[in-house]
Amino acid sequence: MAKCANRKEKKVVPVEPSILEKVKASSKSGKLSCAEAFKLANELGVSVRKIGEACDAACIKIAGCQLGCF
Repeated sequence: MAKCANRKEKKVVPVEPSILEKVKASSKSGKLSCAEAFKLANELGVSVRKIGEACDAACIKIAGCQLGCF
């Protein structure tokens, strides 16, 4: 379980270290915009779900999601 301050505990799915590092590098103040998440998924050739799983593993919150995906 991921232990993120002030957030519900979630079951963490294993994520490739390269994806996790890219997500961490792209986040600002523990947040990643929805648009940036979609952009990263496209650049890395992975599903948006994988980016979301990486965010969960790194305790990064998706911000400004218009579609309700996160």
